[in-house]
Amino acid sequence: MEIIEKYFADFTPKQKEQLNTLLPLYKEWNEKINVISRKDIDNFYLHHVLHSLTITTQFEFEKGASIMDLGCGGGFPGVPLAIFFPETEFYMVDSINKKLNVVKEIAAAIGLTNITVKHTRAEDIKDRKFDTVVSRAVAPLKDLWQWSRPLIKRIKTDNENVPNGLICLKGGDLTKEIQESGCKPYVWDIDKVFPEEYFKEKYMLYQPLK
Repeated sequence: MEIIEKYFADFTPKQKEQLNTLLPLYKEWNEKINVISRKDIDNFYLHHVLHSLTITTQFEFEKGASIMDLGCGGGFPGVPLAIFFPETEFYMVDSINKKLNVVKEIAAAIGLTNITVKHTRAEDIKDRKFDTVVSRAVAPLKDLWQWSRPLIKRIKTDNENVPNGLICLKGGDLTKEIQESGCKPYVWDIDKVFPEEYFKEKYMLYQPLK
């Protein structure tokens, strides 16, 4: 938790309690269902929570906005973002139901009421649209954009920090992947946002709806 407080100083007492409680909960669930690798659980706040919160350094989710976490797995980036933005609605989608059960139970345990989980694939969602789609290390950008673009509704806002498109967290050399996607995303080097060795060659991409 110290690594979070190194970069964020304005959490409410409730948010601090929720963040502090995440690690013991994930450790407990990880013994039943392998949602986080053992080496990552030892660096839980750096590898998962702070990584997820990268999004908050560039973007704001407004009260009442709807955000889909595509392929949320064990709940990242959606769970930390839901703690950070308690008045924003997060729709957690994954094709593996047992991971969604972990997300549901952890959200209930820490009192997160702004999370809904859905066992489905993004391409099968026909009845909902979202202000923004977020994703972490799920699929190539080309596929992420193909799946998410039909699910993003165009919004009007005077705040340029409010995203209306796809935000994804990725690593490695993305040159070919971006080229093949046909997208022209904005790209941030995460190690310039959080200067930690772990974030070298990790990036945040934003493809706005145009």
